[in-house]
Order: sequence, then structure tokens, then C-alpha cells
Amino acid sequence: MSETSTLCLPRSCGHTGTFTMKPILLSISVSLAVVGLACAGSPAAVAHEHAVASPLVAAAATSQADTATAAPAAPQLQAALRSLWHVHVVETRKYALAVKAGDASAAERAAGDVVTNAKAIADAIAGFYGAAAGEEMLRLLGGHWGAVKALTDANLDGDTAGARAAMDDMVANAGEIATFLASANPNLPADAVRGLLVAHGGHHAAQTQQIRAGDMDAEARTWAAMQAHMDVIADALAGAIARQFPDKVG
Repeated sequence: MSETSTLCLPRSCGHTGTFTMKPILLSISVSLAVVGLACAGSPAAVAHEHAVASPLVAAAATSQADTATAAPAAPQLQAALRSLWHVHVVETRKYALAVKAGDASAAERAAGDVVTNAKAIADAIAGFYGAAAGEEMLRLLGGHWGAVKALTDANLDGDTAGARAAMDDMVANAGEIATFLASANPNLPADAVRGLLVAHGGHHAAQTQQIRAGDMDAEARTWAAMQAHMDVIADALAGAIARQFPDKVG
């Protein structure tokens, strides 16, 4: 398809109006051996493996971000989804830092903001797929946050068994989200989406371990890779939605 199309960005994304786009092939072919990590062993091993594989994950995420941003199919939708996914990592990081500092009030605020952001992402999905899909997305994102919170708390407490259990839950939840998105949009292969989400979970694992250790130089590198990877996830969703709804006008 070479013609341009117009797509309305749902109000729930925080933006209104229409924009013109040129549909492009979705590029989310991920090196699961590097980024997914879970393919090499059991889900419980992902956190440990990521601690030593973090530089490779960062390089892979940056490479994917460069590819995904080369020719955006839907620039306003892309920007909106990037903003939403970036808020997720900003607030989860705030939570981890607050827990490390022993600031219960700040941790509670950050946790509330993570939930508010999850609702905004779910609303964006609902804008294209309906209220029921939005509710399911919110449920799944709630599962992701529950696993991230448990992982953060366990890592900061030095609870290895708890961290492994939380990572198991996060990997399982990644599979659920991938299956849901693939069923809603044929342009989102479940295995590729799962790889992106498991890599995201690996970033959470590495970041919280580094915060506990007080190694903020290492955390800064993970943080940069984490933010770049949010763009990869957002761009994959934006590209897939643009292909699925090229003639949607509001």
C-alpha cells in the first residue's frame, strides 16, 4: 500500500484530531536469544541472566529503536504511545528509588501513578478495540505492575526466592499480553511481542538490583536502554495499529 490514509487518534490517548500516514511494514523482528532471554532457560533465570547480559540488551534495544523510528507510519499515534509507555518506566523507577530511600509516602504516590498510567494505556487500546478490550488490557497491565512491584520489593530486600517468583509471574504475564495483542491485531506476532515484554522485564530486574547495590552508574546505563526499549514497544504497537486501521477517520 503506497497511498496515504487518515487515522483519528482516540481522545483517551491525550491527543485529538486526524493525521496522515503512509502504511509501512511493521518491523519488530527481535533477536530473542539476546533480547528475550527467556528462550535460553527457565523464566526464573531471566533476572540473573539479565544482570550479566545487560550491555547486549541495551545494544539490541538501541538498534531496534533506530529501525523503528526511521520512517514512522503514524507520527502522532507513535508519539502518544511513546509518551504513555515512558511514563510507565518513569513511575516504576520512582517507586524503586522511593523504596530504597525508605520513603513510604513517595512510594505510595509512585505506585498510584503507575496505576493511573496503566488506565491511560488501556484507554488508548479501548479507543481502537472497544471497552471490553480496554478492560482486559487494564487487567493484564495490572498483572505486569503486580509482578514489577513484587520484583522491586524482593530485590531491594535481598529476597532471591521472591525475586525469582516475581520474575516467573512477569514472564507469564508477558505471554498473556502478547497473546491478547496478537489476537486483536494480526500485525503483532505473539512471539515477537513476548520477546519485547520479557526484555522489558529484564530491564526492571537489572535496574532494581543496581539500585539495591547503589551502583547508579550501571543503573544509568540500564535506564537509558530501558527508555529506548519503551520506544521499540510503542512503535511496534503504533505501526501495527496503523496497518490494521488505515481508513479509520474520526
